[in-house]
Amino acid sequence: MDGEKIYYSLRETEKETGIPASTLRFWEKAFDELSPRKDGHGNRYYTREDQEVIKRIKYIRDELKITRIEAIRKELRANNKHSDERQSAIDILLRVKEELCEIRNMIKQ
Repeated sequence: MDGEKIYYSLRETEKETGIPASTLRFWEKAFDELSPRKDGHGNRYYTREDQEVIKRIKYIRDELKITRIEAIRKELRANNKHSDERQSAIDILLRVKEELCEIRNMIKQ
């Protein structure tokens, strides 16, 4: 995604985080840390920080296997350094993978 943008649409955020729109809407109600901006038509716009919160919730749910909303809230508030470091490493590896795939596709042409 373009690093200069301030706000990202719901569709862009779905693509960036891998979380479907219906789940994003649910999480918006369930977690105070997630509060996308809405325009007059109700369209949601997420900041990079919102996307990081989404990735953290996803990590807690999928990697730490914490599924209860209240337990995820507690983990978010705990600001677990180990979780943050692991999530950062995962994000970096995913970006490297994307770049390597792009390079491979350029070589094949």
